[in-house]
Amino acid sequence: MVGRYEISDDGWAQIEDIVSPPQTMGRPRRDDRKMLNGIFWVLCSGAKWRDLPERYGPWSTVYDRFRKWRDDGTFEAVLSRLQLKLREDGLMDLDTWMIDATSVRATRAAAGGGKKGGSKEPLDHALGRSRGGLTTKIHLVCDRYGWPLAFTLSPGQEADSRHFVSTLERIHLPGSVGRPRKRSRYMVADKGYDSDELRHYCDRHGMKPVIARRNMHRRTRPGLPRRFDKPKYGQRNAIERCFGWLKECRRIATRYEKLASSFKAMVCVACIDRCLRANFSHKT
Repeated sequence: MVGRYEISDDGWAQIEDIVSPPQTMGRPRRDDRKMLNGIFWVLCSGAKWRDLPERYGPWSTVYDRFRKWRDDGTFEAVLSRLQLKLREDGLMDLDTWMIDATSVRATRAAAGGGKKGGSKEPLDHALGRSRGGLTTKIHLVCDRYGWPLAFTLSPGQEADSRHFVSTLERIHLPGSVGRPRKRSRYMVADKGYDSDELRHYCDRHGMKPVIARRNMHRRTRPGLPRRFDKPKYGQRNAIERCFGWLKECRRIATRYEKLASSFKAMVCVACIDRCLRANFSHKT
């Protein structure tokens, strides 16, 4: 019987070859599925690693496995596999994507990470001061159905529009044939992304921007879209729902990790959990 927060047999079959490749030498490692279930438990419960139930094994072993998978790209590979499955099953919309950002309040324990950082670790650890206090922003792109496609992190005080291009550039949707999908037909965003530069970026890459203006009554300047697609913009609630689903995981609703790489890995695990539940719900 599968416990709460734990991966189903069907879900494990989809990703087993990535998470638990055959071991040819060395000491036998602890069960990878049990380790992954322990990570899901921490993600969803928001508890400390030391409070991990004994059924998942020593907490330090589960945490070490989390760091290993964080550093070697296992979580990203698993998410890519699940996105491919959604695409092959026809559950992913490749025409209409949307982008937005949400702020995550960080605890005092999240501050004070190593000042040197690593080759991929920002010196500020994606932490900043905003009206909400110490916060991190998650910049996310999802499709019309709310499946997460790519995300980036930034300090909480930075403007959403500054991370529009960098977040879109992270999209790399694999397909069974042909090149990975990187662009959509429509890109939907709220007035926080109201910028001529961002609209021109969409035009250069063959995307139609559906971006609300800060002043919807102002006169449109030459060279800019003259009609606003209200029905298409109305689909933007999908990304709000996506944020809601992700923040049901308490480790995402509040940031506890000191390192940006660890919090990024947690967000990736939350996206994995979302995609696993999506595949399962459409089969039942």
